[in-house]
Amino acid sequence: MPLALLALTLGAFGIGTTEFVVVGLLPDIADTYAVSIPTAGLLVTGYALGVVAGAPLMTGLGTRVSRKRMLVGMLALLVAGNVLSAMAPAFEMMLTGRIVASLAHGAFFGIGAVVAGHVVGPDRRAGAIAIMFTGLTVATMVGVPLGTLLGQHFGWRLTFLFVALVGLIGLLGVTMLVPEQPAPPNARLRSELAVFRNPQVLLAMAMTVLGFGGVFAAITYLAPMMTEVTGYADSSVTWLLVLFGLGFFAGNLIGGKFADRHLMPMLYLTLGGLAIVLALFTVTAHNKFAAAITIVLIGALGFATVPPLQKRVLDQAAGAPTLASAVNIGAFNLGNAVAAWLGGLVIAAGFGYTSPNWVGVALVVVALALAILSGTLERRATTIESATRAEPVAAARS
Repeated sequence: MPLALLALTLGAFGIGTTEFVVVGLLPDIADTYAVSIPTAGLLVTGYALGVVAGAPLMTGLGTRVSRKRMLVGMLALLVAGNVLSAMAPAFEMMLTGRIVASLAHGAFFGIGAVVAGHVVGPDRRAGAIAIMFTGLTVATMVGVPLGTLLGQHFGWRLTFLFVALVGLIGLLGVTMLVPEQPAPPNARLRSELAVFRNPQVLLAMAMTVLGFGGVFAAITYLAPMMTEVTGYADSSVTWLLVLFGLGFFAGNLIGGKFADRHLMPMLYLTLGGLAIVLALFTVTAHNKFAAAITIVLIGALGFATVPPLQKRVLDQAAGAPTLASAVNIGAFNLGNAVAAWLGGLVIAAGFGYTSPNWVGVALVVVALALAILSGTLERRATTIESATRAEPVAAARS
C-alpha cells in the first residue's frame, strides 16, 4: 500500500472520529453548558449541515489550489475546529467549533478520493478509495469508543483535544507522504460545475442520498429499537454499534475489491440485498441474536455501496472530478439527515420503533431503480456509439 494512502486513511480516521464521537458525550456536554439534550443534539445536526454546505464551498474556493495543499488546509480546519470545541466557554462557541471542523469533511474525502485514485492508477481506483474510507470505518469501531471512554473518565474536553492531535498527525502525514498534484491547468469553477449537466453524475448522487439514507433511517433509532423492542439493556447499545462498525469495515473492503471490475452489478447486488435485510429487520428486531446479525449485515451492505458510488461519480465526471467527488460526500450526509427526519416522523405517527426500517426499504428500493436506470442508459449510449463507429467502416468496405 502506498504510504500516501496511509496518510489519507489517518486523516479520514480523525474526521470520522470528529463526526461521531459527540454522540456518546451529549449528556456530559449538556450538563457543562446547562442545556437540554435536544439542544445539545444541534452539535450533530450542525455538523451534518456543515458537511453538506462545506463540500461544494471549500472545493469551489480551492479550484486553482493544488490538491495536496487543499488536503493540508482541510486537516488544519479539522484541528482548529476541535481545539475550539475543547476550549469553548459557551455552547454557541462549541457549536461554532463543530461547524468549523465540518467544513473540512466533504472537501477532504472528495479531494482525497481523487488523489487516492491517481496514486494507484485507474484500474485500482475503487480499491484505493476503499482503503482511505477504512479510516472512517475504523473510527466507528475504535476512535468513537476510545474518545467516549476518555471523555467519561477525564472530561469531554480532553476527547476533542485527542481528536485534534489525531488530525495534526494526519496533517503531518499528508505533508510528508502525499505527492504533489497540481491543480489541472484548465481548472475553473465553471468547468467543475459543468459536470453536473451529466445525467449519470446526478443519478449517482441521487443513489448516494437514497441508498445510504436507507441505512441511517434504521440506525439512527437503533438504541430505542434495541432497548424497547429487542429487550437489550442500555449498556448493550455500545457493543451493538461496534458490530455495526465491523459491518462497515467489511462492506467497505468488499465494495472496493469488486467495484473496480464489476461496478454496476455490485451496486445492484448490494442495494437489493440492503432492501431485503432492512425489511427483515422489522422481524429480526424481536430476537436478540437475529437482531445482532442483521445489524452487521446492514453495516456491510450499506458501506459496500460507498466505494462504487464514489468511483461512479469520479468516472462520470472524469474531466473535472474534484467538485463532483466532494459534493457526493455531502450527499451521504444529506441522505443521513433526511432519512433520520423521515424515520422520526413515522415513529411520532405511532408506527413504532421498527417503522423506520420500512422508510429505509423505500429509500433503497428507489436507489436500486435509479441504478438500473443508470445502467440501462449507459448500455444504450454504448450501443449507439458502437453503431455510429461501425457505419463508416461498413460504408468503406462496400
